[in-house]
Amino acid sequence: MANYSDKKEADVTIAGKVYKLTGYDSEEYLQRVAAYINSRLSEYQRTDSFKRLPVETQNVLVLLNMADDFFKAREQLDQVLADLEKRDKEAYDLKHNLVVQMTKMEALEKTFKELQDENSKNQRRVIELEAELRGRDRVISSNNNRRR
Repeated sequence: MANYSDKKEADVTIAGKVYKLTGYDSEEYLQRVAAYINSRLSEYQRTDSFKRLPVETQNVLVLLNMADDFFKAREQLDQVLADLEKRDKEAYDLKHNLVVQMTKMEALEKTFKELQDENSKNQRRVIELEAELRGRDRVISSNNNRRR
């Protein structure tokens, strides 16, 4: 946990008034926050109906709009995180399916190789049997020729 000596100070100007802010964030960050507030105030100050409102009402409207910005940003963040989680799950499922398919493919390749080996053996056996049959046919032909 940060201690008091880690705190930073920054002078920022909001609505023309200088404020001394103290916090753990960088001065650059605090200046960006002040710039955001000033841009929102400037945006509202361009509207005549806003300028006619009492200062207290103006402040409340600015705060409401900034709170609205915050909650909308939070909703967007939640949606992005939900989408990311969904995509992570989809990626996990795809990886899992890929592993399953690769395992099946390896098993099929092994079976294919075994069948190829068996086919080669069977082809050699067919050649052997054909040669044996030709030999028998010669013997039979030779015996038939002798009998005549």
